Amino acid sequence: MRNEDAIASLAALAQGTRLDAFRLLVRHEPDGLPAGEVARLLDITQNTMSAHLAILARSGAVTTERRSRSIIYRADLDAFRALALFLIKDCCDGRPELCAPLVEALLSCSSAEAA
Repeated sequence: MRNEDAIASLAALAQGTRLDAFRLLVRHEPDGLPAGEVARLLDITQNTMSAHLAILARSGAVTTERRSRSIIYRADLDAFRALALFLIKDCCDGRPELCAPLVEALLSCSSAEAA
């Protein structure tokens, strides 16, 4: 990942409504949600939500798919994974014990979801 791509993704997520929308879409993977449903669930006007979703889509944080008359938005988990790995790639500097708490927290999160 290039610095410019990471900056674009982080900038898109660095706004409250967009961050809430992204987290909502993560919770609705793999099906995604139509823009109107995202707006309704976040109690945001539909035109405002559409603008926020467009910013997220341009940054690569979400993808879109047309289904009939609706546009379905989905969190791009591969792009998010790439961003997270880009941010922590050099974290350990050859010392994996430094990243152990992060890895444990991520594993406990996925274990809690599985249970």
